[in-house]
Amino acid sequence: MFEKIFVGFEVNGVARQVETYPMARLLDVLREALSLTGVKEGCGEGECGACSVLLDGELVNSCLVPAIQMEGASIVTIEGFASGENLHPLQEAFISEGGAQCGICTPGMILACAYLLSKNPRPDDQQIRRSLSGNLCRCTGYTRIFRAVEEVAARGEP
Repeated sequence: MFEKIFVGFEVNGVARQVETYPMARLLDVLREALSLTGVKEGCGEGECGACSVLLDGELVNSCLVPAIQMEGASIVTIEGFASGENLHPLQEAFISEGGAQCGICTPGMILACAYLLSKNPRPDDQQIRRSLSGNLCRCTGYTRIFRAVEEVAARGEP
């Protein structure tokens, strides 16, 4: 049986240390130990993208990352995206375009869109579709989400 360990990392710009099992999922550590409930569990198998976070600048499914891999890492969740009362441009675009409906996929979608725009600030329609193919949404039909990304890219915002 595994014993609990201490894992130190940064989340949303704040140094944190948690006591957890080495193979606990990053998803569970964020939600249960740190109360960062913007990270959603959809499938628990890395197929839906609802639990997406940025780990050292890379988009990952937090349901697939063991806690032991968080040591020294920098993690960004949806809670770290807004700047105080000011929403991130992607959050504003999701609202204005109606890209968020039930909200389960929204945090992961926004982080996936941010990751795309950080790598390609002017994606075309096919690049947007391809980059979001790992994020499932059952409510929007994706068109409004694609428009939100296009809106932010057209304004040249990060």
